[in-house]
Amino acid sequence: MRFFFPNTLSFIKENARWIGGGFLLTLFSSFGQTFFIGLSGNDLRATFHLSGGAFGGIYMLATLASALTLPWLGRTLDVMPGWKVVRFTMPALAFACVLIAVAPNVAVLTFSLYLLRLFGQGMMTETAFTEIGRWFTANRGRAMALIVTGFQAGTTFLPALVVLIERWSGSWRISWFASAAVLILVGLPSIMSLMRVERVPRSHEESHRDPRTARDWTRSEVLRDPAFYLLLAGTLAPSFIGTVIFFEQGYLVELRGYDPLAFAAAFPVMSLATTVFSFICGHLIDRFGSLRLLPFFLIPLAIASAAVALITPVWGIYAFMLLLGISNGFTSTMLGALWPEVYGLANLGGIRAITVSGMVLSTAIGPGITGFLIDRGISLPTQMLWAAGWCIAASLGLAIAANKIRLRETQWSIG
Repeated sequence: MRFFFPNTLSFIKENARWIGGGFLLTLFSSFGQTFFIGLSGNDLRATFHLSGGAFGGIYMLATLASALTLPWLGRTLDVMPGWKVVRFTMPALAFACVLIAVAPNVAVLTFSLYLLRLFGQGMMTETAFTEIGRWFTANRGRAMALIVTGFQAGTTFLPALVVLIERWSGSWRISWFASAAVLILVGLPSIMSLMRVERVPRSHEESHRDPRTARDWTRSEVLRDPAFYLLLAGTLAPSFIGTVIFFEQGYLVELRGYDPLAFAAAFPVMSLATTVFSFICGHLIDRFGSLRLLPFFLIPLAIASAAVALITPVWGIYAFMLLLGISNGFTSTMLGALWPEVYGLANLGGIRAITVSGMVLSTAIGPGITGFLIDRGISLPTQMLWAAGWCIAASLGLAIAANKIRLRETQWSIG
């Protein structure tokens, strides 16, 4: 790994406080992520007598509501330091964990899911990426690659812990109470103590300040920028496609006649590939910049989508998970570093809130659209071929957007 990141250990040692804070934010965002909520999916459906379609509809409604709220709540990162945002975000997330465990009816269940998605997947992720994007300039890619490993740590270890807690206690509710306790007793004090000291770049960093960081745009300017929508058309593809696959994994297993354990055993392959390629992408970003890599980062996802559609033997699961891991590694690091390079730092919290809201929205509508098409006879493999085509078309759009952005930044710097 030192081939990709010379002096990485010294970099971590010098910046352990801020890297550690970002890592813990992405790790504890797990309590609002689909994979964690899904661990209690069958129990929630049974408790509230919900069909699969009804539960999916409630989940989509809650996620859509969180996506609409996030652009406004995310602006707090532009008016107060990140540790103050954490001070209300994590207690709210802990409250949501308790609320879902004690929910007496479907209305309260829906509200608890809304809070989990808003403060877990939404604000925890946005706070991590916004603060790291501001604190690091010359080594932004490296820093992003380090903190996104928190996502992989969550998906690797938390499911097994939840299963053990439920088997020990005999109740799915206990795991949610335990999650709230961990958030308040471990996560909140740890992250607050790490992030309370703002990072001040050292003199050698200032002398090598990344010239690729753009001038500071306002949110209204961003929303009027045509290039922004070309960027969204491409950058939302990974969250949409990945959510669809994981949401419909049972359908795919049944369609192909796979052993369910075969699919579960492929998750470590994805996690390992994600971790390795997030570091590779971070190195490439620090060397070449996000914009130069932008037209190419969807290629692994296009191949992964085609693999789901065309490879029917069981080994195709592992090929897909490997490719998806490569895509996730590039995506998580790329999207952490891209927006400062395109729109600057002054209003990064509000701008990133829009993009994270779009990501949350895509995770909400993906399963709904897929299920609708499956009910009308369009199989998931066919849809994945369409997804591969989307990735290819979006790559062309990203190439156009990157060229426009480089050109205008050159003109602005000259003018």
